[in-house]
Amino acid sequence: MIDIVPVSGPELVTYADELAALLIEAVEGGASVGFLAPLERESAAAWWRERAAAVESGSQQVWIARDDDTQVVGTISLARTALPNARHRAEVAKLVVRPSARGRGIGRALLAAVEKWAAAAGLTLLVLDTETGGDAERLYRSEGWTPCGSVPDYAADPYGTLRDTTFYYRALGHPEASG
Repeated sequence: MIDIVPVSGPELVTYADELAALLIEAVEGGASVGFLAPLERESAAAWWRERAAAVESGSQQVWIARDDDTQVVGTISLARTALPNARHRAEVAKLVVRPSARGRGIGRALLAAVEKWAAAAGLTLLVLDTETGGDAERLYRSEGWTPCGSVPDYAADPYGTLRDTTFYYRALGHPEASG
């Protein structure tokens, strides 16, 4: 059974080493999640620890997926903006599932958890980007995300090759005017 839980800033620091190992596995497996191979463990752990302040301030949320033996097998983040005209939306980022745990619905469950939380928080629009043609694209399309355009050579894959990126959105409701 998979347990998906949000983590606080201090908890994120506690999980930094486990999340670093997860990130390294994903990058070594070719996942285009913003890092180049080889990714050093301390650099990956430091990256996670640096997110703790944003989690504590509420500008970012992070969830982890744990399996029965409490090993972290996945994660997803949601970044909110402080801009007054954009408080209705957030960006989904760093959906990562341990390669050995793929095919068990963990990515879908993480995505569903973020969407549920975002809707409950009053967000009405989510956006994300992913490597065009990658495995993640199939997931987003099958979960009802709408592609809204691609940019050629937008980001490098873990080996430094520039790849196209497709942007997606998911409407969660209708934005209400706020004052």
